[in-house]
Amino acid sequence: MRALELLAPAANADVAREAILHGADAVYMGGPSHGARSKAANSLEEIEATVRFAHLFRARVYVTVNTLVYERELPAVERMVWDLYRIGVDAIIVQDMSLLRMDLPPIALHASTQCDTRTVEKARFLEDVGFSQIVLARELSITEIGEICRSVTVPVECFIHGALCVSYSGRCAASCVSVGRSANRGECAQMCRMPYDLINGRGEVLERGRYLLSLRDFNASEFIPAMIEAGVSSFKIEGRLKDAAYVKNVTAAYRRIIDDVIAAHPGLYRRSSFGSSDICFTPQLDRSFNRGFTPYFLPGRRQETMASLRTPKSMGEAITDPSQLRAGDGISFFNQRGEYEGVGVNGVDRGRIIGARPFRLPAGAEIRRTYSLEWDRLMSRPTAKRTIWADITLTDSALTATDERGVSGSVTMDCDRSPAERPMDPQRIFAKLGNTHYRLRNFRNDLNPATFIPASQLTEMRRRLIDALDRANEATYPYDYRRAENDAAEYPERHIDSRGNVANSLARRFYEEHGVREIEPAVETEKKRSRQELMTARYCIRRELGCCLKDRSVPAAKHARYAAPLFISTGPHRFRLSFDCVRCEMGVIDDTPEK
Repeated sequence: MRALELLAPAANADVAREAILHGADAVYMGGPSHGARSKAANSLEEIEATVRFAHLFRARVYVTVNTLVYERELPAVERMVWDLYRIGVDAIIVQDMSLLRMDLPPIALHASTQCDTRTVEKARFLEDVGFSQIVLARELSITEIGEICRSVTVPVECFIHGALCVSYSGRCAASCVSVGRSANRGECAQMCRMPYDLINGRGEVLERGRYLLSLRDFNASEFIPAMIEAGVSSFKIEGRLKDAAYVKNVTAAYRRIIDDVIAAHPGLYRRSSFGSSDICFTPQLDRSFNRGFTPYFLPGRRQETMASLRTPKSMGEAITDPSQLRAGDGISFFNQRGEYEGVGVNGVDRGRIIGARPFRLPAGAEIRRTYSLEWDRLMSRPTAKRTIWADITLTDSALTATDERGVSGSVTMDCDRSPAERPMDPQRIFAKLGNTHYRLRNFRNDLNPATFIPASQLTEMRRRLIDALDRANEATYPYDYRRAENDAAEYPERHIDSRGNVANSLARRFYEEHGVREIEPAVETEKKRSRQELMTARYCIRRELGCCLKDRSVPAAKHARYAAPLFISTGPHRFRLSFDCVRCEMGVIDDTPEK
């Protein structure tokens, strides 16, 4: 059976715990440094606490070390990976190939989405050089994902939910060049969430103040069965800066979807971790932060909107009836000036929303609830408990248990015993297994009926048995390890430009040893300003605005207005757009005048 992994984000140890309680099979979190979200770094102590809790359920912990590493930082990163290995981290997620030339422990390596894996050839290469799991680019269709899955033997990981980068991940230098904050160093300034004017070569402003690069949030919930059938094994939720409420809700929603597929195909698939989560709410994806949803390119390139052109803010859930609102909620809508406006709700009177301040709702405007007081209160409380089924047997000589992980533990009967003066029901002692993460499935009492053991001593034996199970689980935990590197593997290209993100001598050596002849340094290490493509995107502004040059139904006059050259500008920044209509790709090139 193929193991299916639901992989949830964790800003810190507390969020990681909630993700696991709500059904995650694995979590990924930032390490002390060099994670692609610099604001989501965690200490070794926090990570170790997460490892101990996750491993109770055979859930895994992956740590992101997926930024570029500068030459002077190589020794520190090497030491950090050793520290992560010693505390039991299951794998590190990597972008910079220098880590494959460091003196590292045999910890498993996962190829980050920043590696920009879009082809069979790239995926095979990453498998050949020792990666145990490969994260694919988010821009792929189900068909393309299936082709890659069939070409490799290691698990393939795909994003399924959350914010989308407009550029292929790892190939965006817009923030670095424009404001000196590199996305490949975990400091993205989110240039794609800014409002832009779109200007043609004649100087006409075609669009003014629109969020032309701001994509909606990814939602693959409809396509999970197809992704599983295509061969995906790990399903990744984006959001290492998201709070616990977001992670609880989204994790619980996808847990149900994946479990339904597993239940419908007995013998084909199984969960990659153990334990059952009892959740006290009904998951609802649109109740968590979202900019509106898109399946992106999963169904192929369909003619549907992918961007949130009018606002980069959360759209929340659509409200079709004001009676759904409660005092304390918050709503948003587009006002008569086309601006996204928010207002608090004091109440609803006969279908009329009473705001915390005066406001005017345009006729026919769509109302979105962006804050629910009731939901917030619910999600701020404990909302899930996760337990492992265990079978327990009591005999005259021992108390033994075997759980659903296949782990067994035993304690000897060294307690006081006396002839029974009254009937004894030991199952009552073990029915709830105390305040532990175990749940009794079957209990067998083979104790001599004439024997009486005080309840206090049975309770102590129960505690010792749980401790024995935990120690046995820790001793038998199945780690994955780094795969061997095939020295003869050749990189699919002979030339790597600055978008290949080679920032140190070890990464350069790695590529040279695998057949690359020309290597340009990463933009972050260049002294001069780059004028090459700062973003490469499968998303296309012209297509989003309904004027794809390949669409014969678009009037010729409109084609002429949107023909190259096209520029976008915001504040002091100006970029030229390039279009590769054969590949259906768009480039964003720095065109800001030199000061």
